[in-house]
Amino acid sequence: MAPPAGRFRPWRNLAIFAGIVALLYALVFLTGGGRPSPKLGIDLQGGTRVTLTARTVDGRPPSRESLDQARQIIEQRVNGIGVSGAEVVLDGVNLIITVPGENGDQARTLGQTAKLYFRPVIAEEPAGTPAPAPGGKSAGGNGTTGSPGSPAPSPSPGAPAPVAPQQVQQPPPVEPTPSPTPTPGAPPVGNVPADSASPEVAEQIRQVRAKLQSQDPAVQQQALATLNCVGPNPLRGNDDPNLPLVTCDQHGTAKYLLGPAFLSGEQIANASSGPRSDGPGYEVRLNLKTQGEDVWGQYTAANIGKQAAFVLDTEVVSAPQITAAISPGEQTRITGSFTQAEAKNLADVLKYGSLPLSFQSSESETVSATLGLSSLRAGLLAGALGLVVVFVYCLFYYRALGVLTILSLALSGIIVYAVLVLLGRWIGFTLDLAGVAGFIVAIGITADSFVIFFERLKDEVRDGRTFRSAVPRAWIRARRTILTADAVSFLAAAVLYILAVGQVKGFAFTLGMSTVLDLVVVFLATHPLVAMASQSPLLSQPGLSGLGAAQRAGAASRSELAAAGKGS
Repeated sequence: MAPPAGRFRPWRNLAIFAGIVALLYALVFLTGGGRPSPKLGIDLQGGTRVTLTARTVDGRPPSRESLDQARQIIEQRVNGIGVSGAEVVLDGVNLIITVPGENGDQARTLGQTAKLYFRPVIAEEPAGTPAPAPGGKSAGGNGTTGSPGSPAPSPSPGAPAPVAPQQVQQPPPVEPTPSPTPTPGAPPVGNVPADSASPEVAEQIRQVRAKLQSQDPAVQQQALATLNCVGPNPLRGNDDPNLPLVTCDQHGTAKYLLGPAFLSGEQIANASSGPRSDGPGYEVRLNLKTQGEDVWGQYTAANIGKQAAFVLDTEVVSAPQITAAISPGEQTRITGSFTQAEAKNLADVLKYGSLPLSFQSSESETVSATLGLSSLRAGLLAGALGLVVVFVYCLFYYRALGVLTILSLALSGIIVYAVLVLLGRWIGFTLDLAGVAGFIVAIGITADSFVIFFERLKDEVRDGRTFRSAVPRAWIRARRTILTADAVSFLAAAVLYILAVGQVKGFAFTLGMSTVLDLVVVFLATHPLVAMASQSPLLSQPGLSGLGAAQRAGAASRSELAAAGKGS
């Protein structure tokens, strides 16, 4: 037996629904900045397409396995910087990254090899022709290595004071000199694409490597003296960690002679960024794996007062002085003249692993959204016409219940819009044409829930019950069917999201999200509104409620049964 209708309090459900809507829109208007609108995909707002070309030191084509591994890592990096709706496609030896919106600058940095090594500093001196660092700051190794917030150890009585960090003085600004034209037989400067590398060019690259990573002290000093830190690094991401290295810092303000690497970035368990704990600026914090912690702890304990360089893709990120031994479990901080964006980008690149290949950005173009917007307008126009036909049919067939259907769909649209805005801010979700298609399909699922409820209501009225007494009984029977149908739709959307790629994921995501929100609207809005309509003397009239045909059919059925009973 269904419970009496008086036990159900429709205002309570409506109040809960109103509270949810108020909370969502409070978050929409009180969090984030700018106009509260959903983020759009590349087909609706345009974006950037970057082509990364793989290169190798010996000029041989990279293997398919290494290219596929690089694609997977770059996809992780795309997700790590909060970009949704992006695509990473493998085309020969190229990786094509398509990023919506204003994330083009971030997309261009996704091809960093991110090969990080910890190397001892043998010598450091200012570069001869430095490039200005961001913000005019010196980018030398003036950071401190230690756990966050831990002060440098105080010297004990009679002990020598700790050696001050070596400072890199910024020389007077000079006009940048143009890169010289390579002469025949001279080593090339810059990155060479693998698909265009000849054996002669590969041999020239090996000669550069032999000069910058020689084990001969005389060659090392000569390389350090002649290195001018102008132009691209010819060994970017391809240095041998077992050999010494002559290189520059990332901004070209200092050059270093470094020893062989004693620790690899593969020992990094996690990386994060944030404000420096010892002053202004930003830093990158590293948590090492167990083996890396042991090696790093032993090295810092034995080399207090000396410098250790963090070398990313053959360039020194920071060369701080070791002021204290770092015990296992403590964080390692990479400090330097980082901006907030640079620190976050470095942390993301380190966190998601090293690429098995080196890449150079061979092409970058802006993608127009004209075609996508035209398709969106056509789709919205078709969807609007379809909704108008549905509304007219509902008003003709259900009357007052049809009005409740239209109102419920409007409430569903209100809550969906708020959720889209918040998801765009929190997880970077972007709405594309496939997602719009998912919402249009979900409208049909939501309308089906109303139809199930209303048809069960008609069945109860045909059985001789009044509108008011039929509502709770119809709801008890209809909600099981609604839950089952929405569960099947959600599972289908979840499986499609897991197995699909590209824009199909957007379709599956919006379909599953709309299915969940459909339950919220039906349970907290549609059912209470129908219950309130059944309690209204005006709306419960057969001519307005849309249940007149069912009541007449029920009356005719009862008359036939009565006549049959008299005849027997």
